[in-house]
Parts: sequence; C-alpha cells; structure tokens
Amino acid sequence: MASPPKAPAADPIDARLVRRLADILTETGLSEIEVEHSGLKIRVAKTLTAAPVQMVQAAPMAAAPAPVAAASSAAAEAAPPARGGGDEVKSPMVGSVYLQPEPGADPFVQVGDTVAAGQTLMIIEAMKTMNPIPAPKAGRIVAILVEDGQPVEFGEPLAVIG
Repeated sequence: MASPPKAPAADPIDARLVRRLADILTETGLSEIEVEHSGLKIRVAKTLTAAPVQMVQAAPMAAAPAPVAAASSAAAEAAPPARGGGDEVKSPMVGSVYLQPEPGADPFVQVGDTVAAGQTLMIIEAMKTMNPIPAPKAGRIVAILVEDGQPVEFGEPLAVIG
C-alpha cells in the first residue's frame, strides 16, 4: 500500500503545463514564472540577452584604457568599468527594477549624486516584494545602467559608483 501513494507523487508534472508556462513567458516578455498548486511548485525561467545591448548603448565615454587593463578578463568585457573607473552595483536577484519609491516620486539617486554606503539606490520587485538595493560603498553615481520598470537578471549591472 505504500507504493501507490508514492507513484502519483513521483510523476505529478504535466509536460503540457510546463510548455504552456514557457509559452506565457514568451508571450508576455517575462523572464520567470512560478506556479504552486496542491503542494506542487513549478518554476520556469529563461535567460535574457538584453544586458549587453544596454551596455553598448551607454559606452561612449573615453576613460577606457586604464580601468580595463586593471580588470579581470570577465570584467574587461563589461563596459561600465570603462565609464569612469567605478565599481558596478549588480542585481542580486531577478525582477523588475524601479528607480523611485513610487510612481511620480523623485528617483532615489541620479547620475552625479554623492551616496553613502548603505543608501538605497533603487528597488527590485521580485515575487511582489520590493527589495531595496543599497550602495555597497560611499561615492558618486557615475552611471545608471537600467531604466525604470525594466526587467533585470541576477548579476546584471545596475549602476556604477565611482
């Protein structure tokens, strides 16, 4: 009698449901979706490749040679260190980034602002939770690499602090 209850629990995933969730990702432009029903949780995610395009668009500053030479090979491929020799603030999670606390409010920070370590730079909404993104160090905002409401991936550069 122990075997029959285990058999349904071992194969509760409906491949059609997973495919439908993947279709929803494509149709809506989302990068991740999670569904939970009757104790079964399914998460479908995809990797977006939009980040390099954003980095190329914001690359026209001329201070590239020194910072790139000092960077590791992985960081040398990224454009933000070339923008002013600052440190990148990267997304700690997948979600939607917001540059102000609520629609119509002033942004948390702007390019040129001086920030203190721990000061909120922006927020990322993930799973309907607003997560503040603090400044890892004191300095000046050299660049903001994302737009308000933009979906972001884990590790994606958000801003540069010099």
